[in-house]
Amino acid sequence: MRWQRVADIRPGARVAVDVGAVRVGVAKCDSAAILATPVATLRRYQGDQRRVAKLARQIEAIEIIVGLPLNMDGSAGAAAQGARKWAQQLQNRVDIPVRLVDERLSTVSAHQQLRQSGRKEIDHKSVVDQAAAVIILESALEFERRSGRPPGEPVGKGNESAE
Repeated sequence: MRWQRVADIRPGARVAVDVGAVRVGVAKCDSAAILATPVATLRRYQGDQRRVAKLARQIEAIEIIVGLPLNMDGSAGAAAQGARKWAQQLQNRVDIPVRLVDERLSTVSAHQQLRQSGRKEIDHKSVVDQAAAVIILESALEFERRSGRPPGEPVGKGNESAE
């Protein structure tokens, strides 16, 4: 059996977000960056950015990871453009980095995991966005463990007005 060297990961809690057209799933991890847990499903445009920023302050997060739903060919469609705009608006609200991370198939994976856990399909709506946020966060943490680099791309401060 070959052992793969695991790079150091920056200590600190993180918040991850799955931005949808109607709902926003939120997850967080502990300060050791080991355990990702679901936090909430928020209604879009009803204080979602304010609540994510507040959570990040409360847990003293070092960054906020926002899922970027690219198309399978890597291009950015309307959903990715919406997530990018949402992340830019959030970056204008917070003093910690916001990073965009490729999240292709995170919602599909979340539905599969919920089915495997015995949850009925009809019950998925209330938690699937949280589960997708957990998958986004776990993926980002794994990338950093393997590479020793922060995941995804940073969002710079910009001109987009906050919600």
